[in-house]
Order: sequence, then structure tokens, then C-alpha cells
Amino acid sequence: MGQIIKVGLCAYGMSGRLFHAPFLYRHPGFDLRTIARRSDPSGISLYPETKIVPSVGELIQDPDIDLIVVNSPVQTHYQFCKEAILAGKDVLVEKPFVVYAAEAEELIRLADEHQVKLSVFQNRRWDRDFIAVKDIIDKGVLGRIHEAEIRFDRFRPTASGKIHKEAALPGAGALYDLGSHLVDQAVRLFGNPDRLFADLAQLRADVESDDYFELLFYYNRNLRVRIISDVMVREPGPGYILHGDQGSFIQQRSDAQEATLLSGVSPSEEPWQTDLLTPDGLLHALQGQEFGRVEMYSAPGNYYTFFSQLYDYLTGQGPNPVDPQDALLTTRLIEKSFESSASGKVINLHQDL
Repeated sequence: MGQIIKVGLCAYGMSGRLFHAPFLYRHPGFDLRTIARRSDPSGISLYPETKIVPSVGELIQDPDIDLIVVNSPVQTHYQFCKEAILAGKDVLVEKPFVVYAAEAEELIRLADEHQVKLSVFQNRRWDRDFIAVKDIIDKGVLGRIHEAEIRFDRFRPTASGKIHKEAALPGAGALYDLGSHLVDQAVRLFGNPDRLFADLAQLRADVESDDYFELLFYYNRNLRVRIISDVMVREPGPGYILHGDQGSFIQQRSDAQEATLLSGVSPSEEPWQTDLLTPDGLLHALQGQEFGRVEMYSAPGNYYTFFSQLYDYLTGQGPNPVDPQDALLTTRLIEKSFESSASGKVINLHQDL
């Protein structure tokens, strides 16, 4: 494989246990050398050769570590990333990148000054459903798209107990949690919006942060993109709905990588998920001179691809799989969404982004 990148993982909660450790362990270019774990280390026995340390500070200062994975609560991202960069470590940081755009700008500047590499784990770019939607758009199947909806709903009528996501803290709430994925996807598909309007709400009595949001992105070319998440939806609808002057495309939110990882399946470069039993997409579009209606099956996504691209980036063989400038823009759009919701006004982004 050539160069081996020695990795330090900042936390072993759900993010570390599902989305980082299994991939870093299986990829031959990475050595999951150390995990910071302040509480019970049970479950880390899956990686018997990995060292457990009691603090992130000890992890960052270890001269044997090349890459620090900052996957702790978002409220700690800025400080841990900054410490890692100043220690000369490359950094992979979980989404959301940071709480404030000014923090993102500083980290990007520091990474450049200290000549270290910084990437952001926007893993849902590698979801099967998103890949299917992007493919439809890239091929121009729908002609000029004038309306799109991206949504991610859940049914969680009571609080989960995750204070960093549900308390009255900077960076808590659904818009930072799920919104960081959906905003990133909207920008990947359609570019930077010209204006936005946002409506945020707290539906549950036992949380202290937003658990519902609807964002409306305006584009000058007569395109409107709605981004929605609702925590109390028992029967979710499609994840993506696109309408253009040559047809429509409806895509279910069908990616099962998280559920498959939870079941104990180990990821790999080769396909590691079960095939779809029913179609997850519906294309009703112009085919030649007539409209045709076709049910479609999306191809599997694979988060392993992100780590392969990350390895190539860290070893100078390829581009950054997720440029932190993308995550900076997402952070700015989230900040402007809070501003819009508080004021009840449409925000003109050309003046600010």
C-alpha cells in the first residue's frame, strides 16, 4: 500500500463506532493507532491493537500520530481542530465542521499556514440516494429544473438525551445536525443560492433546540430549493423531489449503510450491502418525443470511497474529498438561516457570502 497513516480518533461514540473506526481499521492505508476514551472502553475490543488514552490532549500530542479525527461533539470541534493543526497534525473533522463561520475561516487559514491537510466528513455525499439524484441532474434528464425538495425526516417524539444535540447550546439542534448534510447536498447539486428564507421550530417539549426546519433557497435562474427536516414524521415520504421542464424525478431515501453497520457488517471496498428488493426511484421524463415513466434502482453508495479518497489526498495522490471551503459555506448558510428565522425575513446572500 505504500505509506501508512497513523490515526488518532477523538471519540468512540456512535460516530466513532460506526462511521470511522470500521473504515479506518479495514482500509490498508490507515493504522487506527489510538482512541481517546474517557468512559468505559467496552466495544473497543474489536480493535485489540489500538491504544486507549484518557484525553484528546494526549492523543494530539502523541508524536506517533499523523491524522487526528475530530469526531467529538460539535461544540469541541474548533478547539480540538486548532490544537491538532498547531501540533502539525492532519485533521479530518466530523460534520458539522464548526459552530461559527469565523471559526471555520480561522482553521482553514491555520491549516494553510502550518502546511497541514484539513478535510470534513460529509459522508452523505456517498449515500446511494444522493448519488442517484446527482446522476440525474448531471445527465440533464429533466431539462431545466425549476423546483427541488430535499428532506430528511425521523420519528423521535421524545428527546434522545444527547445534550450536545438537544440542549440550548451553540451548534445544537436539527439544523446543525441533519441540516449540515442537506445544505451541503443542495449546494453540491445546485450551487450557491442567491437568497434564503428559513423557518425553524422546536416541536418537542423536552428539548431546548430546533427539531424542525424548512429552508427555502432562491436562485436567480428561477429555481427554488426547499430543504426540510421534521423529527415527528411517522410515515416519511421521498427524500428528493425534482421537477424540470422535461420531467420529474422522485427518489426515496434508501441508503442503508448506517443500518448495515449497526447490524455488525464490516465495510469494504467491494459491495457489502444487500441489494434493494424494490425500486427506490421514479423517473417520469421525456424520452425522445414522448414521456416515459420508469421505476429505477439506485446503485449502492459506499463510505469506504471517502476514506480511499482521503488517503489519496493525504499522500499527495488526489484532491481533497471534501474541501473545508465547502463546509465553511455550509456553516455560513446555517448561520444565515438562524438569522432569517429570527427576523422573519429573506436574507440576500450576495452581500454576505
